[in-house]
Amino acid sequence: MTETTVPAPARRGLLKAAAIGAAGTAVLATPNVSRAQTTTLRFQSTWPQRDIFHEFAQDYVERVNRMAGGRLRLELLAAGAVVGAFQLLDAVHAGTLDGGHGVSAYWFGKNKSFSLFGTTPPWFNDANHMIGWFYYGGGEALYRELMHDVLRMNAVGFMTGPMPTQPLGWFKNPIERADQIRGLRYRTVGLATDLFNEMGAAVVALPGGEIVPALERGVIDGAEFNNPSSDRVLGFADVARNYMIQSFHQRVECFEILFNRQRYEGLPAELQAILRHGAEAASADMSWKQQDRYSRDLVALAQGGVNVRPTPRPVLDAQLQAWDRVIQRLEADNSAPANGPLFKKICDSQREWCRRVGGFYLRYEASAVISYNHFFARG
Repeated sequence: MTETTVPAPARRGLLKAAAIGAAGTAVLATPNVSRAQTTTLRFQSTWPQRDIFHEFAQDYVERVNRMAGGRLRLELLAAGAVVGAFQLLDAVHAGTLDGGHGVSAYWFGKNKSFSLFGTTPPWFNDANHMIGWFYYGGGEALYRELMHDVLRMNAVGFMTGPMPTQPLGWFKNPIERADQIRGLRYRTVGLATDLFNEMGAAVVALPGGEIVPALERGVIDGAEFNNPSSDRVLGFADVARNYMIQSFHQRVECFEILFNRQRYEGLPAELQAILRHGAEAASADMSWKQQDRYSRDLVALAQGGVNVRPTPRPVLDAQLQAWDRVIQRLEADNSAPANGPLFKKICDSQREWCRRVGGFYLRYEASAVISYNHFFARG
């Protein structure tokens, strides 16, 4: 058998081979970072710039921009910069805006089912349970059916940011009886419009920045917006001194993040994931931030002379009875397939989730009222 001898390489050859090997290793170790030009998306909120809701929109934008690593940038604009708050969905559909931050109840005029993804009947325990239904209880598929199949809107959306129960609102005189709502000129949005109409109010839908001026001029007699921080900075306490907290008209609500569908689907999969998962991250952060800010601002309002009062039980009971009538009427609306049948389909899905999930938490958790009173309500 003949032995094959491999000649030893020259020193220059060894150095060259080593250089190639090192370069090869460097190539393998270097992340595959795209050097593509930054894609910028114009992203408008439906909130005044000074409102904490616009701050929540900014928190989402900052998370996306940091995670995108220079490949994608959201440019945040305040309400009215391109279109009014109630025109956001149409602007995103048309491509006038690439995306935006709002609430689905604002599109209530297109189809009342939209409000079921924002201001639902009060069968959810809290807004986080509603977002759970959206992502794990079939809600997202129903949302796409409404957005794409029924209304043919060129938009995609994510639910984010669970909101606490909204107050009954601000009034010149306290609301002590349900009959005081009859004839009241009152601002709200979404399905709460139907609820208060059922209770005899004359409802006016206004975006956030227009509510306090309307109260000041006497155009409306009472109004709700959302929370102590927004209400404080928007100046509600300057025009009304009675703040009625606790209500069933908007027991839960969450934000909606919208993008133009073609613009979104034209992005690489990893950037689509950042937009979607950024909404999840911002949702968690918002739920923590509002704990600090809302509680502080409610104390500040009370210390500033605002009469903060819980809504009386008879008013809450009257709201629930009115909800029964509103739901029954809307579920029975057969004027078009996209009305009553779809509305009932969504309500059935929510009720199934709430019976199981809401029932679980009511049975499983000890009462927070008992422990709070034990530690903090003792004389």
